[in-house]
Amino acid sequence: MDSKQSDGSQSAAPRERPQSGDLPDHVAIIMDGNGRWAQARGLPRIEGHRRGVNTVRMISETCTELGIDAVTLYCLSSENWKRPQAELDFLMHLLEQYLIEERRLIMEQGLRLRVIGRRDRLPPNVLAEMDKTLEMSAGNPGTQLVLAVDYGGRDELAQATRRICNEVLEGRLEITEIDEQTVENRLYTAGLPDVDLMIRTGGEMRVSNFLLWQISYAELWVTETCWPEFSREEFEQALRSFASRDRRFGGLSVGQ
Repeated sequence: MDSKQSDGSQSAAPRERPQSGDLPDHVAIIMDGNGRWAQARGLPRIEGHRRGVNTVRMISETCTELGIDAVTLYCLSSENWKRPQAELDFLMHLLEQYLIEERRLIMEQGLRLRVIGRRDRLPPNVLAEMDKTLEMSAGNPGTQLVLAVDYGGRDELAQATRRICNEVLEGRLEITEIDEQTVENRLYTAGLPDVDLMIRTGGEMRVSNFLLWQISYAELWVTETCWPEFSREEFEQALRSFASRDRRFGGLSVGQ
């Protein structure tokens, strides 16, 4: 039952905080809806991307506070290069500015920045700021903040396959030695735990070529809320939903 104030009006019930023992080790987020959010308000699409940076900051701060080991954010897919050049140029500028302006916060929070995806299509100025922030934060002990930039799940698997084939041809790996761990060790995400919870904002019901290997047993949580308006309250709601689920990994629940 909702609590009542003395004047008879309803007040919001205290929000239950996610408990550390029930939290996912690795959260992946498809940050969708920036453009739609802006267009619905008569704003240019790029304004949605700009506003979305505030949500990125909130997510990194919350994950740090709660002690979540890793959060991976889908910043730019390999398919996004089909977008108008003006929007792509702005996204590259926004990424560069983020890497510069959030550097102090990354260090204060002890975040370990990691970037996954292709590097060969990114502008040199973006790569320079990226590498500086990666180097500065490499020894930090906190949450791993993973940015997926020019990333595609199928391309990641193809590249891992090529590396394995080369190792076999060079005699450094036997075909009989190839197993799931062999593949996992050659992915961009090598060393990270599998994704426990995948969140998608903006309401679309698809995974969009994101971490196809890593989400094999991830719990899915989708909201209609567009990324610029995704709040801490809704993020914590997703975490509580995750904590309530019975994760069987192909087995049976206790007592079945």
